[in-house]
Amino acid sequence: MKVLVVVASKHNATAEIGDVLVEELRAAGLRAKRVAPAEVRSFDGIDAVVLGSAVYMTQWMESMRDLVARQGDALRRLPVWVFSCGLAGVATTGQVQDPARASGLVRQIDPIDSTTFRGRLDANALGLRERSVTRLSTAPEGDYREWDKIRAWGRGIAANLREHLTPSGEGSLLTR
Repeated sequence: MKVLVVVASKHNATAEIGDVLVEELRAAGLRAKRVAPAEVRSFDGIDAVVLGSAVYMTQWMESMRDLVARQGDALRRLPVWVFSCGLAGVATTGQVQDPARASGLVRQIDPIDSTTFRGRLDANALGLRERSVTRLSTAPEGDYREWDKIRAWGRGIAANLREHLTPSGEGSLLTR
């Protein structure tokens, strides 16, 4: 069973989440690979997809928005899981806010599950413009990723796939 984990990441924090999800999927006996949105030409031969994007200014990165625009029909025919990664809201509530402007894209895909993970902010890795924007926001510096939660979500995807999906070419039994 082949699972493609497609991740849009600017400073690698979201990509590292994708890598952990790939580890969990592989540990469950699935064939999984992480790629960037620009690398996806088609989903032929893929049994399931995990889409993940860093969130900036309440929306997914442009590369992920472009992928959904290009491949939306194919994504709607596959079991898809979606995650977003950001820091909006962490300073005030301890929880990351759902990316409001990404919700329309998520609805278009009709994923099996959608979640939001806390991200990481390293001011030393930012450019001048990004540092200026983060000073105006409430995003706290630090690594807030919850690895146990991320790993558990990946194991949940694997369990769902192993229970409900047959490999490519044999038909999907998974229902939404």
